[in-house]
Amino acid sequence: MKKILLIITAIIITQITFAQQESAFGDGEWFQFKMSYSGFLTAGNASLSVKETKLNNKDVYHVVGKGWTSGMIKWFFKVKDRYESYFDRTTLLPYKFIRNIDEGGHTKDLEVEFDQNNNKAYVNDKKHKTKAVYDTKPNIQDMVSTYYYLRNKININTLKVGDEIRTDMFFDEENYGFKLQYLGTEIIDTDFGKVESLKFRPYVMAGRVFKEEESLTLWVSKDKNKIPLRIKADLRVGSLRADLEAFKGLKHPFKIVVDN
Repeated sequence: MKKILLIITAIIITQITFAQQESAFGDGEWFQFKMSYSGFLTAGNASLSVKETKLNNKDVYHVVGKGWTSGMIKWFFKVKDRYESYFDRTTLLPYKFIRNIDEGGHTKDLEVEFDQNNNKAYVNDKKHKTKAVYDTKPNIQDMVSTYYYLRNKININTLKVGDEIRTDMFFDEENYGFKLQYLGTEIIDTDFGKVESLKFRPYVMAGRVFKEEESLTLWVSKDKNKIPLRIKADLRVGSLRADLEAFKGLKHPFKIVVDN
């Protein structure tokens, strides 16, 4: 269960670039997700919150993502993770990223400052008391800002089944490329009723955690909010699933097809 938060990471790192349209989110938005292992065992929770603020006199969104184990799992493997991103309210490009995690005793405490003009990332490893500078790709995103960036770029009318979208993200000390494939629409059952969704396949490298490259599936609402409704990951042992269980502060109406 060391990788329990990969589900929420996947929600955040799914990447799309489309034409600019009306903003999908705003100040005060908040999500909470419930996570289960192999369809029956409570695994944990995660949350995402958005606030408007200023960073070095720049207007930014400050997003905080948290993840923690719950139920029986927390007694033998405790997870307490916190991710933060400060990104520009207009361009949605990140200026600062924080990763502070404790996953069964495996800890990281990183702070990254982005120089978007010169394509640099300044990484401060507080745990090991080291600092380093890395080259980045132009218009680089971090793992949190990417999700909000894609929400403002999705153009539902241009999507075609099979479309593949690629982009770049900086995480810890490396540049990563990600590919996302659009699978079509699907009406899914949620805690709030039946909701029409867009279905995606984030491609990840097969290895210790995932069974194969196609092991992740993501569903987001087919509306102006484009909120994450569900994500499922097939693991080498069992599977993980995250479902949206609570929200507030949505910028647009959330449409239910059929109430429960």
